[in-house]
Amino acid sequence: MRSLRPFSNSWADIVKRAFDILVAGVLLVALSPLLLAIALAIRLSSRGAALFVQQRAGKDGKPFGLYKFRTMRLDVDPFGPSPKSGADSRLTRVGRWLREYSLDELPQLANIVKGDMSLVGPRPLYVSQMAEWDERQRRRLSVRPGLTGLAQISGRGALTREEKLELDVQYVERAGLRRDTAILLATLAHLCGRKGIYEQNYSQDETVRGERTLERAERPTNVDERP
Repeated sequence: MRSLRPFSNSWADIVKRAFDILVAGVLLVALSPLLLAIALAIRLSSRGAALFVQQRAGKDGKPFGLYKFRTMRLDVDPFGPSPKSGADSRLTRVGRWLREYSLDELPQLANIVKGDMSLVGPRPLYVSQMAEWDERQRRRLSVRPGLTGLAQISGRGALTREEKLELDVQYVERAGLRRDTAILLATLAHLCGRKGIYEQNYSQDETVRGERTLERAERPTNVDERP
């Protein structure tokens, strides 16, 4: 899919990429003790790998493996709907805490360094979901997906999927370094307030895709469907 915006080839995109590498790299090093502690806590508290990979649609629709910390048990329905609250029995004890503070997303800093993602952009959705989008909604694929984005500071779990897609397109149409900075600062405020962590308007008709653990891929595992 050809990029739809000149922004993607401008000097601003080069600066954005350099900023992504710098910030994500520094955070990976600085947070390495926390990352190791979380991985150890997951392994000690529940059966299964600490990390897993889900195939998501990246820039121009190119698939990539998105990293996350596992938050759900292995014995749950791998095609069930996403948890709507921290009381969901499918969440592990550690997983519930990770979701509350969005710490399960921290491994995606590695995705940013690799170039799969950016600090700010539309959240990466499943490759198969691209067929469900109209031409306008597909504009979200013209930039790298982000660790956070406009939808995440504009309602997050309270938004419908269609509302999130529209906000993603609005971000693409007006993307810039100043707006990225504002979104990052707003994201920090939302994380401190722990707002909208769980998706409240989940579509029961939507197909949920599985995951592949980093440790073992021979058996189905849980699905973390939160975008």
